[in-house]
Amino acid sequence: MAERKWTLVLMPHGSGASRVVQLSHTALKVAAAVAGAVVLLALVLGYTTVSRSVDLRRASEMARENATLATSLSGLQGRLDLLEDTLSAIAERDRKIRLLANLDPHDPQVLQAGVGGSRPARASGSAVLRQASAARGEVNGLIRRANLLAASFTEAADSLASHRERLAATPSILPTSGWLSSAFASMRRHPILHVSRPHEGLDISAPKGTPIEAPGAGMVTEAGWESGYGQTLTVDHGYGIVTRYAHASKLLVRRGQRVKRGDRIALVGNSGLATGPHLHYEVRVNGRAVDPLRYVLPDVITE
Repeated sequence: MAERKWTLVLMPHGSGASRVVQLSHTALKVAAAVAGAVVLLALVLGYTTVSRSVDLRRASEMARENATLATSLSGLQGRLDLLEDTLSAIAERDRKIRLLANLDPHDPQVLQAGVGGSRPARASGSAVLRQASAARGEVNGLIRRANLLAASFTEAADSLASHRERLAATPSILPTSGWLSSAFASMRRHPILHVSRPHEGLDISAPKGTPIEAPGAGMVTEAGWESGYGQTLTVDHGYGIVTRYAHASKLLVRRGQRVKRGDRIALVGNSGLATGPHLHYEVRVNGRAVDPLRYVLPDVITE
């Protein structure tokens, strides 16, 4: 079977002879294949050129971004160093405060553990990535250290508050001005009943109407007449400490009222079994009478 052929008639515009071109089917296929290959090659070259141009632009942008990031990381590292110095100063202040709060200071190795390992000796990737990794580790360490110091300050504040409350409640002054007419004794002869029995407090003689002041903060738990003691007050200071004030001429507070050191709570008198105006003052710790002078601080000024 004869091969098919294609005839092309080329007719120019205007004057001129026409041309006739005959192409075999095989030649036409070859021409089409060559044309397709040329087009494909052109597309591949065009894509490669465009892709390379985009890659170069991206590489240039990434280089600029990396340079900017490196500058930012350098500034951040300087701030981290300053923050670490600040935390070191705070840690020293924390050590002193813990001593004042009667707490054991932190082990320095425990505090340093908060920032340990923040700068790895080996890391893969670019210099910027290694610097960023180091900064991230240091930030995490500083956060842990700051949290530890914050918890320590809270513990110290709670301890100081507890000490302050206890000191405020401790009966550390004599309740009234006068002279000591009878001391605390395990046994003495009662001036009216003429029998020997323990004297579980102090007798402070003073003119009638002399103010009686609370020697420490607390709550009035009893206020009224008591046989033998006359007009009597009892103040619970907490921590197992209770004080009593007897033979008053007038009570200035009532049951359930809170008082603080220096508040006037009664006036000296001679109610009950008393030979003259004086204050009978007792201090009891966990229910046991103790010498009140053990709690009186020398040269204390009432607030």
